[in-house]
Amino acid sequence: MARVKRGVAHVKRRKNILKRAKGFGWKRKNTLRAGKTAIVKAGVHAYVGRKLKKRDYRALWQTRLGAAVRPAGLSYSAFIAGLKQANIELDRKVLSTLAADHPKIFAVVVREVKAAIKAHKPKK
Repeated sequence: MARVKRGVAHVKRRKNILKRAKGFGWKRKNTLRAGKTAIVKAGVHAYVGRKLKKRDYRALWQTRLGAAVRPAGLSYSAFIAGLKQANIELDRKVLSTLAADHPKIFAVVVREVKAAIKAHKPKK
């Protein structure tokens, strides 16, 4: 039976690990054992970071909307409640983009929301 040599696969595996660990600090960038654990840990952090990014962006959109509706005499929560009452189904991302880049269009949305809030107010 012919002898099977596995040197090519072994070198390729090592090379891929060290390529993924490139730029890491200390011996994690050039030793296999430390590099493997560093790569796994980096993957965990990257996974968590992708989830945190969504949270951070939603907070940014809420802050932008709050700042944009404040001059119109509304709070963020009143604005969101008014959107529901006016049946405007734009999400926070689109609304914050409108507020930042297209203030005239956003002013129309705010006007509609204020009208919906006024129409839904209970009479005393």
